Amino acid sequence: MSASRSETTRVPAPDGSGTGPAGPSAPEPGGDLLAALLDGMDAALCAFDADGVVTHWNREAERILGWPAEEAVGRRGFTGWAVRAADAEEIQGRLMAVMDAPGRHVHEFALLRKDGSRVLVRTQSAGVRGADGAAAGVYCAFSEVHAQIDLERSIALSEALSDDGSWGVVLVDVDLRPTVVNAYAARVLGTSRATLLGRPLGELIVQGVEELEGALQHVLAEGSTAGPAELWVTLRTAEGERRRCWRSGFLRLSSPLAEEPVPLGVGWLFQDVTDQKLAEQEADRLRFRCNQLDRAARAAAECEDPMEAAASHLDFALAGFADHALLDLGEGSRLVRTAATPAGAPGPVAPVAGGGIPVRYPAGHPALQAVDRTGSVRASAGAGGERWAVERQWPADTAHALCVVLRSRGRTLGALTFLRGASRPAFERPDATYAESVAARVAAAVDLAQSLREAPRRG
Repeated sequence: MSASRSETTRVPAPDGSGTGPAGPSAPEPGGDLLAALLDGMDAALCAFDADGVVTHWNREAERILGWPAEEAVGRRGFTGWAVRAADAEEIQGRLMAVMDAPGRHVHEFALLRKDGSRVLVRTQSAGVRGADGAAAGVYCAFSEVHAQIDLERSIALSEALSDDGSWGVVLVDVDLRPTVVNAYAARVLGTSRATLLGRPLGELIVQGVEELEGALQHVLAEGSTAGPAELWVTLRTAEGERRRCWRSGFLRLSSPLAEEPVPLGVGWLFQDVTDQKLAEQEADRLRFRCNQLDRAARAAAECEDPMEAAASHLDFALAGFADHALLDLGEGSRLVRTAATPAGAPGPVAPVAGGGIPVRYPAGHPALQAVDRTGSVRASAGAGGERWAVERQWPADTAHALCVVLRSRGRTLGALTFLRGASRPAFERPDATYAESVAARVAAAVDLAQSLREAPRRG
């Protein structure tokens, strides 16, 4: 084999015993290729023959220890140059013992650099067999311990994240299809880890997939994001659609082996924070509504006319809560529309011209139900649409209604109705609780107005 940085040829000594220093030899086919392969390895590699003489020494071994191949190949073991004298016998014995043992063996020991400094290395050694099956030598691959530990930590971290953890981990390729999904991500997405692989994200995400894919494409083009982002999505599951919020971070994955960064895909790390975000939203909503009730009370206190105070309460209540408000007061066995917001464009609550008109609600109307039950009633149009609203004498764009009874001093005074359009969600139980608080204040103002009107007649 031709002499090179990675190998030398041993020739017989003049006395015919053993071998002498390296000398010139006839080129062997493949020698240059072997030298190139050894020098291109990321790990340091050296090899010994059956007598413990160094036969191979690649560039990475030279980088770590500083000894060039010309000075390393042909030496017997590490004694006298690459190890301390006190350690030489033990290290040589451990390395050469591998020649007759099966499998690979891992050792750690200190070697000497050419400049005299020491470096702790981790080696993997195995015996080499000749064509006749007899032991022919030992090869030894080694690297600095701290570099090996860093590599092992990276691998361990990758395996831990890919297995399970408190964050979802999804690796997507450049086509935005998942290639790795950990257990947490599979649970949050409502599928198995294997089922999601290679499938478009749009098969699981009904709404919000455009924002997610846009973020992934941005990372592929521009690099990792500066901080986490919160994405609201709607998932398609066996139980139906679910609205979820994911706090997400994105990392561009590039090959460490390429001369220039080549994107391998994106690492998407996320955590389901839906419950936390809903709790925050509910707290913000409750805080806003409490402030509105307080502001309405202060504004109503400045009104001379109690009915004007009642309208003030409704105006403050409508903000962020409903599109329309209707105030129906009882006169005998019927309800009379006393005040309302404009049926067309949004506007403030105003008294009905002419002092109020009777409303002929059909039997089972939500307002009548609220009066009969002395409570609150919620209703939604469903598939009825505009006809549903018109039949109940509400604006045609109404899709959701909430009716609450007006009670003061143990008497039922009428009903208060809040209406929402199709662009808003249906009323829920917390909305009914808020509407009942508004109704209590409105009822107190209405009761005062009625008492003031009746006072002259009693006098």
